[in-house]
Amino acid sequence: MLSNKPAKLDFGHPPETIPFWKRLVHEALSLSTPTPFYLFSALPVAERMAELDAALTNAGFQPAIGNRQPKISFRHWLSCKTQPVAPLLRWWREQGRGIEVVSEFELRAARAEGYAPENILVNGPAKHHWLPQFELHALAVNFDSPAELARLLPQAKKLNWRCGVRINTSEEFDPENPQFPTQFGFMPDEAVTALKKLLRAKARIETVHFHLRTNVSSVRVFERAIGEVAEVCRAAKFSPWHLDIGGGVPVRNVLTRGGKVYDGEFGLRSFAQMLRQSAKLFPSLREIWLENGRFISTGSGVLVVKILDVKARRGVRQLICDGGRTLNALMSVWEQHALLPLTERRSEEMLTIVHGPTCMAFDQLARIPLPRSLKAGDHLVWLDAGAYHIPWETRFSHGHAAVWWHDERGLRLVRERQGFRDFWGQWLP
Repeated sequence: MLSNKPAKLDFGHPPETIPFWKRLVHEALSLSTPTPFYLFSALPVAERMAELDAALTNAGFQPAIGNRQPKISFRHWLSCKTQPVAPLLRWWREQGRGIEVVSEFELRAARAEGYAPENILVNGPAKHHWLPQFELHALAVNFDSPAELARLLPQAKKLNWRCGVRINTSEEFDPENPQFPTQFGFMPDEAVTALKKLLRAKARIETVHFHLRTNVSSVRVFERAIGEVAEVCRAAKFSPWHLDIGGGVPVRNVLTRGGKVYDGEFGLRSFAQMLRQSAKLFPSLREIWLENGRFISTGSGVLVVKILDVKARRGVRQLICDGGRTLNALMSVWEQHALLPLTERRSEEMLTIVHGPTCMAFDQLARIPLPRSLKAGDHLVWLDAGAYHIPWETRFSHGHAAVWWHDERGLRLVRERQGFRDFWGQWLP
């Protein structure tokens, strides 16, 4: 829990970040949009991609674009689950990049937004219960279990899927209960058996895959996991073309509930250099695949709420807003994000709890020092709302928020605020 003492938190945003978002929020509000709303922009995504690409290029890799095959390249897949926003999918496709999906709905969304099957990577557990309905050639599919492999192998051969195996390394565990493994992938001995089975079946087996978790704290964690994957490949006498390391590069400008930065011990330069050295463990390697969602998209969005009521009790001010944790920002359970008044207030600050409108004490977006002069009608901006805010949005006695999108073409409304007819009309007579 946060301390009851007012304290300044250092989120480390570049000085141009706040004016950029305030300008866009003012523009959206000038068009009479109701709050709460999300506002997403492609520009921060492009900036994070450029930074990551530069680190990988400086380490000696080359970007894989289309079918061009440099000696060893890197390829980014958009993690659809992290930010399933239609204009982002379209913008990403226009960059010539592929998408990673983990469910039937995500695969349908990728197809609806124009992704060719060869530009779709299918991950996730238990997909043998929904993937067989899709007769799509040349998908990239990473198998997750023996049952999944047995069910999907005939289809994989028929449709010439580019197959992979997800390996659960010892570096992967439940972050909240580290003594337990996650439920994903093959254990190393199972992975050896699976790879041998794919080789015997003469399937198009090209990839080994692992995904550790979000916000991996150290480059060494990736290095150890890659070493374990290489051991599996040697035991199976398999030399992959693609090493899919999933996501996990830690997010910027966001703090833990204890006030620590997530990326304090993680550097992109050392990460890229580690990948270059680790690539030597795989003699036939052509590409490193990355599926970073949080690092790419966290800074690409904000949540805008309006203060509805103000209370003062037991030494704190309480702002009741039309959006908050329960509806719009479940990430605030684990993380602290910068939250700022849209209009600058110069009055003395005091400890303030920002609440949403739901009837739950749980609905606390932040507990931070804010100006005493904030009043009903003022707007607050919750930064770094680009990752997992839309997928974890709720309708707890309210509807979904409106969504704005910004890119090189300007700012536009891409989803209206949900009305009662949509909220209640889901029920059959």
